Amino acid sequence: MSKILIVGAGQAGLQLALGLVQDGHDVTVVSNRTAEDIRGGKVMSSQCMFHDALQHERDLGLDFWEDECPDIEGISFVVPAPDGSGKAIDWAARLDHGPAQSVDQRVKMPGWMEELEKQGGKLVLHDASVPDLEGYAGENDLVIVAAGKGEVAQLFERDAARSPYSAPQRALALTYVTGMTPRPEFTAVCFNLIPTVGEYFVFPALTTTGECEIMVFEGVPGGPMDCWGDVSAPAEHLAKSKWILETFLPWEAERCHDVELTDDNGILAGRFPPTVRKPVGELPSGALVLGLADAVVLNDPITGQGSNNASKAAASYLASIREHGDGPFDRAFMEQAFDRSWDEVQYSTIWTNALLGPPPEHVLQLLQAGNEHQEIASRFVNGFNDPRDFFDWFMDPESASQYLAQVAA
Repeated sequence: MSKILIVGAGQAGLQLALGLVQDGHDVTVVSNRTAEDIRGGKVMSSQCMFHDALQHERDLGLDFWEDECPDIEGISFVVPAPDGSGKAIDWAARLDHGPAQSVDQRVKMPGWMEELEKQGGKLVLHDASVPDLEGYAGENDLVIVAAGKGEVAQLFERDAARSPYSAPQRALALTYVTGMTPRPEFTAVCFNLIPTVGEYFVFPALTTTGECEIMVFEGVPGGPMDCWGDVSAPAEHLAKSKWILETFLPWEAERCHDVELTDDNGILAGRFPPTVRKPVGELPSGALVLGLADAVVLNDPITGQGSNNASKAAASYLASIREHGDGPFDRAFMEQAFDRSWDEVQYSTIWTNALLGPPPEHVLQLLQAGNEHQEIASRFVNGFNDPRDFFDWFMDPESASQYLAQVAA
């Protein structure tokens, strides 16, 4: 068995660490925050996870909150009419392979950190630097960096061929609330696309205070939803959230008359450029470290794929390490492990980046056709679980035209 160290105690780092511990490896996770720091800190993401990603957690026995977390049974999609008279596009469909779920990382990560130590893994509290990585590399067979921020994340060179954007494409904000009027029919991610302005989606989740709804705002830079720079207090953040809905999405505002923040830390605002990086980082000594999840594939949250990609990448790396046996964890292994993971997560990355631009005509036609054809709505919704399917019908005009003709016939 190998001695493996992972920097970063997020979805990917802890999931992989727990899988490796269960396989008998000597595993250390380095975190710059304690479990209590995370529990009492700010929200970190909007993590809506779909069936295939959740299954990787179940396979390792890590689905601790499955019965407690509210189910997300489907996805609805709305585009307002250009003249403000209502909805130009309005449809919904259920997820075929089981519900999605969202567990606040302030709940999940502390729970997994405690489970790691319970199962025999080691947890080290330290804000790792490049010199620290040199020491870790000398003491371990493999060092994996699963932290998407900080000095260590800069070790990995930007992959220009896979990174079409060099600047943030959205002004982002999260608002965790209680008191929202439930959606009728079935629970769903309610996704609203406002052309030239941005996107808003909201869904049920489990947070530190119990069940809640997570509001996600994606504003086009320089537009009216890019409005968080002067917000400094939690009450102001909530008021700005409600203003956006009242201004652009009155049907969503109607659900929010009585909303309150789950807690003062249930807010977040920021922006970052979606970026793919090369998977192997070389230290000054020549020692190598392997990047995982957000350290090397950082997507905009517009499609909600971040935690899904992290779970899938962790499962892929676990499979690569299992199959590698006693071989050396050299550059060849690292590149092959990443390539195997990229073979799956590239589809969500390419699809996500495409949705950040103005929607092309064939995409508008497909989304409009969802009003008339439930089959199209259902296929779009279920692509969130496995984005590979979008490349058969959604991503290029010719495939879209053929699919529309087939459905119409």
